[in-house]
Amino acid sequence: MNGTIRVGNLFGIPFYIHPSWFLVLGLVTWSYSSGLGAQFPQLGGGLALLLGLMTALLLFSSVVAHELGHSFVAIRQGIDVKSITLFIFGGLASLEKESKTPAEAFWVAIAGPLVSLLLFGLFTAIGFATAASGPLAAIIGVVAFVNLALALFNLIPGLPLDGGNILKALVWKITGNPYKGVAFASRVGQIFGWVAIASGLLPLLLFGSFANFWNLLIGFFLLQNAGNAAQFARVQEQLTGLTAADAVTLDSPVVSTHLTLREFADEQVLNGQNWRRFLVTDENGQLLGAITVDNLRSIPTALWTETQVREVMQPITDSSTVQSDQPLLEVMQRLEQQKLSALAVIRDNGVLVGILEKAAIINLLQKRVQTNPA
Repeated sequence: MNGTIRVGNLFGIPFYIHPSWFLVLGLVTWSYSSGLGAQFPQLGGGLALLLGLMTALLLFSSVVAHELGHSFVAIRQGIDVKSITLFIFGGLASLEKESKTPAEAFWVAIAGPLVSLLLFGLFTAIGFATAASGPLAAIIGVVAFVNLALALFNLIPGLPLDGGNILKALVWKITGNPYKGVAFASRVGQIFGWVAIASGLLPLLLFGSFANFWNLLIGFFLLQNAGNAAQFARVQEQLTGLTAADAVTLDSPVVSTHLTLREFADEQVLNGQNWRRFLVTDENGQLLGAITVDNLRSIPTALWTETQVREVMQPITDSSTVQSDQPLLEVMQRLEQQKLSALAVIRDNGVLVGILEKAAIINLLQKRVQTNPA
């Protein structure tokens, strides 16, 4: 997953760490251990470093708890959580699909900040209840503060932050169109991205100060991800209402099971067709299997006139077929997830409609965008 390292499962959810996380962990550990050493000189260097590491792990555990909040609500809605990943800017829970209603989308989005606010209240209460002092009080205080900051930062109303997803859900509720919600929240996210970049760039250009350099990185992060979200929403909107049958190649590579290999070679392979794989059907049009040009090489040329296609064809598995009435957006996601280039489209009774290629979906999308520009 883009260079991430799988470290195990959290409540059955695959858990990944991006290598950049280790850099941040080290910086936080060093920074906070230095602060503790300066604030409490009685601490030895080793103990300060240990407490710094413990604090850093508590902070990142808070990020994981935040993402688990999103994940548990999604799971209750029947949405599979593909993974949780820690990276340089925090965490990300990757969901299988979107919520079905704006209310459900709202609760998935708000769950993370609510967990962070709960942890803020919990650590604050622990600090008061135990009357902690010294390094322990400092650690409890910083963990409480970071959880509050994590909640408030994520409530900024722009994608890809949780506040952007909350805004998306509200616009979806008002307009009845989830894609309008994504488009609006993406624009807001881009605005915040430019503001963050300006706040980091101006001090650097005017005073040579790197004090707000982190804002610069966050700004680029917001710009890129908000733009990607808007682009994907446009694709989703254009494909809405279309099914797999709408993207089938008109002149699909289909041959009859009763053809001899000689007829197959003469009619399909040697007539200038560029297809390398052909679907095989019976007299009723039902899909039986597939044959490739390479399959011909397994049979001596002298036997082609007496060997039928059905004797050489390979069986078709369910993983390489799709129902004709399946939404095209789901088909596209399946092609991407399973890294497929094409699928055979069939009706409920097994009759073949044709072949659907990823390139055909892209061409169809381009035509719709040209016909209905945003």
